[in-house]
Amino acid sequence: MPITIPDDLPARRVLEAEGVVVMRETDAVRQDIRPMRVGLLNLMPNKISTETQLARLVGSTPLQVELTLVRISSHVARHTAADHMASFYRPWDAVRTERFDGFLITGAPVERMPFEDVWYWDELRRILDWTQTHVHRTLTICWAAQAAVYHFHGMPKHELTEKAFGLFRHRNRAPASPFMRGFSDDLAVPVSRWSEVRRADIPPNAGLTVLADSAETGLCLLDDPAHRALHMFNHLEYDTTTLADEYRRDAATGEAALPRHYFPGDDPTQPPVNNWRAHAHLLFGNWINAMYQTTPFDVAEIGRSETPPAA
Repeated sequence: MPITIPDDLPARRVLEAEGVVVMRETDAVRQDIRPMRVGLLNLMPNKISTETQLARLVGSTPLQVELTLVRISSHVARHTAADHMASFYRPWDAVRTERFDGFLITGAPVERMPFEDVWYWDELRRILDWTQTHVHRTLTICWAAQAAVYHFHGMPKHELTEKAFGLFRHRNRAPASPFMRGFSDDLAVPVSRWSEVRRADIPPNAGLTVLADSAETGLCLLDDPAHRALHMFNHLEYDTTTLADEYRRDAATGEAALPRHYFPGDDPTQPPVNNWRAHAHLLFGNWINAMYQTTPFDVAEIGRSETPPAA
């Protein structure tokens, strides 16, 4: 089955060109099935690029998925056209009474700031709590993953002396996990962050399981069953050239470091090779399959039949 996104969303043209099956809204409503409802809280400056990356992965499963784009309620995007935001995004205040099978929260370029200094921190905390009563499964990415484990488990983030930036080898630490089904023993994962959370800070009784990590860049993927969440600290969703684009953007300001293990022969004039795409599709496919297998059929029952963890 395809992904259902607004007919005029720019990501539609990209996904259709790549062969991803995209259903028109008008056709989707005629199907006598319940699609999986997935929300995307997009905190990234380049909204359109992030929408496309995540819609590509969410839309490559056998299930029909209805994607809802969500923004922080009081935020005015500076890097995305106002008409795009008005046409395709709903403020969280407008969806907070609704229920979702799945909810994605992206990273944001604020990772060097203390959480409490981020201007929308209070709203994000409310959203994280809301996922425990209105969302069946949550997947957080990069800074949002750091924010989630800080909020739910008190795990601090640690600023790095230099940016963790490049394509790093990771080990599959839990091959029996349903989220790691089909994964090889080791995998390449794009990394781009100025901070980290550490294994040593995992509370002993939190029930967190390390699914993947790297000798060079530490934790990558945590399973948090008490909160029905996966926390991914890196970027399996990245396009082939995303790290190259970041490198060239930073080079213009004189702050660029070459992404490690990414360009062939560490030569930025050579095109990078994408060797993480299959694992990205596996992770999102496994996440959506686990969501489909366990979510209530009646959307109204999401959260009501699942006891949120004690504070």
